[in-house]
Amino acid sequence: MKTRTINAIAIALGLTFSTASMAAAMTRTEYSAEKDRIEKDYKADKVACDSMSGNKKDICVAEAKGKEKVAKAELEANYKPSDKHRYDARVAKAEADYDVAKERCDDMSGNAKDVCVKEAKAALTSAKADAKVQEKTTEARKEAGKETAEARKDAAEDKRDAEYKVAKEKCDALSGDAKDACQAKAKAQYGK
Repeated sequence: MKTRTINAIAIALGLTFSTASMAAAMTRTEYSAEKDRIEKDYKADKVACDSMSGNKKDICVAEAKGKEKVAKAELEANYKPSDKHRYDARVAKAEADYDVAKERCDDMSGNAKDVCVKEAKAALTSAKADAKVQEKTTEARKEAGKETAEARKDAAEDKRDAEYKVAKEKCDALSGDAKDACQAKAKAQYGK
């Protein structure tokens, strides 16, 4: 009986989480509308950069492109939720930050510029590595969750079998109709 309750709870939790993830998914219409908004925002941001000149304009354009790239990657992760799309969104953010940082380095010269570029590259490498770790950790958790659920199921079966054997042994002390009733009750209780 305890096993059935545990299994019912596990199934209910699984349905809850799968329903929650389905509810979070976007419709095709919402996706298209959000994609159009991102493109309009990018165009507006780019127009705002036109009034600037020199490296300030380059930085502004890099920020606008980065913002668009990140927004599109996040949109894709929301529209089609997956570990790969979440990873892609993290990488898009890292690359956008790198592009902007690299443009900011253009205001410097000599060793200061070289150091700035190396720092930007190191930050990019670090962010990509963190995204990869996050992706692998998520995969490992999913696998561990599956293995844990399987182990729990096996353990529950083993417990149920052991409890059934105990109940059956208790019935052996009885005789006649009492023994038959006891065995029938044990079989019904433990699903045998």
